[in-house]
Amino acid sequence: MKQFVISLALLLLGGSAFAAQIDTQQIHSKSMNREIATLVATPDHSGDKHFPVLYLLHGYSGSHLAWQQIMGGDLGREADRYQMIIVCPNGDNSWYWDSPVDSTSRFETFVSQELTQWVDANYPTEPRRESRAITGLSMGGHGAMWLATRHKDIFGAVGSTSGGVDIRPFPKSWEMEKMLGKMKKFPERWDAHTVMTSVETLKDGELAIIFDCGYEDFFFEVNNRLHEKLLNKGIRHDYIVRPGKHNAAYWSNSLPYQLLFFSRYFESHR
Repeated sequence: MKQFVISLALLLLGGSAFAAQIDTQQIHSKSMNREIATLVATPDHSGDKHFPVLYLLHGYSGSHLAWQQIMGGDLGREADRYQMIIVCPNGDNSWYWDSPVDSTSRFETFVSQELTQWVDANYPTEPRRESRAITGLSMGGHGAMWLATRHKDIFGAVGSTSGGVDIRPFPKSWEMEKMLGKMKKFPERWDAHTVMTSVETLKDGELAIIFDCGYEDFFFEVNNRLHEKLLNKGIRHDYIVRPGKHNAAYWSNSLPYQLLFFSRYFESHR
């Protein structure tokens, strides 16, 4: 009898640890005429409960599975803990732009329009900007800030961890030339496609903002400059710096702080 009780307790404990539903969806992008793999973690629920949504973007050379791997397979647990749906799309190496060079790469349109509409139509979401947040790492940190500042009608909160928030100091890196053309030939285009200039139209209070970077990260200085720019514009934001490099150990430590930030944002707008 004692052995049965212990086994039942372990079974119940294991069930609660993996109560969230993890789906891998193939979502059709009309703008790119192809299917985009997307991981969706939905909290355990019943009845008519609906949830806010966090869109979580991967970095260069990553995929829709990157965050699940970084968090040790625990995205479902985080979805349950913070009672939010977590959506991780595959963004290729697009930097989440609608590329002016490659017409088959339209990830700004996909994430901000096609994906958000599909998720709202197929999952129990709260379909309003105050219930949508977006963040990401590295290339995805840039992508999140880029998309949120340009689509404030879609996203109410935004984050970035180790984000490449100013692309211009790195003109030869991470295949950005494939998306934008060479910076020497198209300097205005590079100016127009970086977060550092997209925030110039931002007004205080339009977005809830959190971003962070490690001291040893090669993106540390551009994050500091973004922080200074927002301060000079009087735009309130949370900026966190801590020891760390541009790696999974840093990102797995960063994400829980951002999840708490977004959870509190969602709660304050209910």
